[in-house]
Amino acid sequence: MGKPTGFMEYERVTSREIEPKKRVKNFNEFHEHLSMEEQQLQGARCMECGVPFCQAGMNICGMTSGCPLHNLVPEWNDLVYTGNWEQAYERLKKTNSFPEFTSRVCPALCEAACTCGLNGDPVATKENEYAIIENAYKEGYAGAKPPKVRTGKTVAVVGSGPSGLAVADQLNKRGHYVTVFERSDRVGGLLMYGIPNMKLEKHIIDRKVRVMEAEGVKFVTGVNIGKEVKASKLLAEFDRVVLACGASNPRDIKADGRDAKGIYFAVDFLKANTKSLLDSGFEDGQFVNTKGKNVVIIGGGDTGNDCVGTAIRHGAKSVTQIEMMPKAPDERSENNPWPEWPKVCKTDYGQEEAIALFGHDPRIYESTVKEFIKDKNGNLKAVKIVKLSWEKDKETGRMNSKELPGSEQVLDAEIVLIAAGFLGSEKYVTDAFKVEVNERTNVKTESGKYATNVKNVFTAGDMHRGQSLVVWAIREGREAAREVDESLMGYSNLVVQ
Repeated sequence: MGKPTGFMEYERVTSREIEPKKRVKNFNEFHEHLSMEEQQLQGARCMECGVPFCQAGMNICGMTSGCPLHNLVPEWNDLVYTGNWEQAYERLKKTNSFPEFTSRVCPALCEAACTCGLNGDPVATKENEYAIIENAYKEGYAGAKPPKVRTGKTVAVVGSGPSGLAVADQLNKRGHYVTVFERSDRVGGLLMYGIPNMKLEKHIIDRKVRVMEAEGVKFVTGVNIGKEVKASKLLAEFDRVVLACGASNPRDIKADGRDAKGIYFAVDFLKANTKSLLDSGFEDGQFVNTKGKNVVIIGGGDTGNDCVGTAIRHGAKSVTQIEMMPKAPDERSENNPWPEWPKVCKTDYGQEEAIALFGHDPRIYESTVKEFIKDKNGNLKAVKIVKLSWEKDKETGRMNSKELPGSEQVLDAEIVLIAAGFLGSEKYVTDAFKVEVNERTNVKTESGKYATNVKNVFTAGDMHRGQSLVVWAIREGREAAREVDESLMGYSNLVVQ
């Protein structure tokens, strides 16, 4: 695949980023992408390796190596190299319902497993994916293709995040009538309101939704199934129901002073920010304004980083990110060999911006919040943090933390954003449909299956597997769609991978 000697002749080149001090002045995407000719040279770097780990999507030591969608990476890299852009799009779409999303927000598990990356730089697969899908829209390949035959079967999908959209897209292509219900005012779920605009501009979501509508998918927004509409109504009106409501319960921080004014869950902070941006360009004031404020973010993951970037764009006085775990090594350790996912320190866009503006990395490792300190009016004015040490339990092998006496530190903070992850599905939805949940409050199914304990009710995505990546949500949606199709028709010709 690609040019046999391409990986030796051409160096890895990716899109150029607008420098941090400029890009923080707005909420736009900040990548300047390569020309088609430059991108073809990147396709040429795909080496003709014997085993393409990039598309494996297998579990190694508890981590995913390669693409969970089993994208046909070497094939469309080769087609990019040879300039066969339409064929590249057709191969890409065989396994990935939404390359316009994954080419922007996926951490590129394919690149981490690239054979070329074993002794050099991996192929710029994510950039090639972006080029393929954007060229397809430009040339008209990605337009609406309604099914030619309808089955007469009806399916309700509750939730319009990546898993719900994938279910709807696949089942509609099969010819079923699909209606997607979304409780928010816009379609997209976490893609719309959980991911900031600078990572995924929302007109990209709207563009795909318009295509799906033209293909026959019906979207109903502003309807909260389980509260405003009873589960029994959906079960009576549709042949099948798929629950794809996400893992929406944010993990809280229990510490003295938690009732202080100025503490927000990250998901609420990000949603209000994007909604205000889209509704009025922030003119309505319906967002948490961090301008001139000291902001402390609890959580070191992607969501915490998104909060860093968002707070900076509003003009925060300072931004600090608290991380419980130790700092990861800057390079792979000997016990983390390729093709495992590299457990190395990642400095993401928000942290890069904080370094550029404030002169230092915003992260404080091996620490946790011990107390939220209030002023006399109940407003947050500071947080007390404490350092942690980690020890392995000899019996269980698990790492446990303990506070280090005398290591307390007080940080000025008028705003705290809790980005400590999610705990699972929301109880009112699972109760409404009477579906069983497991010990993590994820909807329970047989291993590798998507049917719940309730007849004709299925589930997919974070609600099923727990908080995860967009690419895993799409994979779950596609697999669930196939299982739903089989239950309706007795067989299925839907391609999962």
